[in-house]
Amino acid sequence: MEQNNDNIKSQMRKGVLEYCILTLLRKNDAYASSLIEELKEAKMIVVEGTLYPLLTRQKNQGLLSYRWEESTQGPPRKYYSLTEKGKETLAEMDNAWNEVVSSIEYIKNK
Repeated sequence: MEQNNDNIKSQMRKGVLEYCILTLLRKNDAYASSLIEELKEAKMIVVEGTLYPLLTRQKNQGLLSYRWEESTQGPPRKYYSLTEKGKETLAEMDNAWNEVVSSIEYIKNK
């Protein structure tokens, strides 16, 4: 049963991961490793192999832009930030999320 439970949680996380990335970038620009750490802290466990394709897809959709910054600890880092389109999309996602949560709460409490 635990294997099935892990799969359910994994599927739910994948469904909201793109939303989480945009939400984190709303506050501050960030590089991939710091996004991974923040997602791990929130128990939205992500490996680099999962995150990079999402970041690339969001960049290609015009939701994110990036810039390179020198690092005192190794090679330059690619910092991602929200574009105007990304901010608009995030606002739409916020509304959709609130509607979904409200609907689920309604069903659970019925």
